[in-house]
Amino acid sequence: MSLYIVSINSGSNGNCYYVGNQSEAILVDAGISCRETEKRMKRLGLSMQKVKAIFISHEHSDHIDGVAVLSRKYQLPVYITPATLTNSRLELEHDLVNTFKAYEAVGIGKLSVTAFPKFHDAAHAHSFVVSYNDITVGVFTDIGIACDHLKSHFAQCHAAFLEANYDEWMLENGRYPIQLKRRISGGLGHLSNKQALELFLSHRPPYMSHLLLSHLSRDNNKPELVQELFNQHADGTEIIVASRYQESAVYYVDGSKQSGNKPIAKNPENVPVQYSLF
Repeated sequence: MSLYIVSINSGSNGNCYYVGNQSEAILVDAGISCRETEKRMKRLGLSMQKVKAIFISHEHSDHIDGVAVLSRKYQLPVYITPATLTNSRLELEHDLVNTFKAYEAVGIGKLSVTAFPKFHDAAHAHSFVVSYNDITVGVFTDIGIACDHLKSHFAQCHAAFLEANYDEWMLENGRYPIQLKRRISGGLGHLSNKQALELFLSHRPPYMSHLLLSHLSRDNNKPELVQELFNQHADGTEIIVASRYQESAVYYVDGSKQSGNKPIAKNPENVPVQYSLF
């Protein structure tokens, strides 16, 4: 009755998130190479044979660069909307392409995957929640604002990957050109640390055991900064900052809220767990 979650990579250099039970799993996005995805999963003792599908949130390259090779090599169905497929220019095997619609659950074995629309500067961007029995995990990155869709789904999650892309002061005073600063913070870009924290404080359910802060900017954020910010308000939720350089640990989500300062990490294949470094 539990889910295992991993950030395979998280950042503008590539995004890939693993959610699964004992017998099947899905990837949300595949923005790093097939070889690197395989390597990282092998280090964690996770089998690619358990991955049954890839769900694509939107067409930006840091979310799709590894999709075509992974899909072809393992004959994995890719769930992607027609608009996202057109704008991605992905070359996928026709019989492996599947579509999805917002709020219509897709069954992958015993997993249930539901998409909902989000504000982002892409053709047809979606976030996802993955459920198994009574456990729900959300994947919420590349979000311009915390809209009502996000708030209502976040409030149902036992664990979540949540974007905390930039520190507002660092972005404002950093080296980016003004046009890029406006794109990032303008409502169709990314969530700031402050916006992510406001969502967490206002809509976190009492049973949320894990929060993986995701898609941090290399130039406009610092892992230690956002870790300290959220730790002050964790109240028993384990706060993990997902790395842009390597995989996270495997986190075990069983519906019970964990407390303490050590990550709750178990490995489905009973091999040593690798912990994230920044």
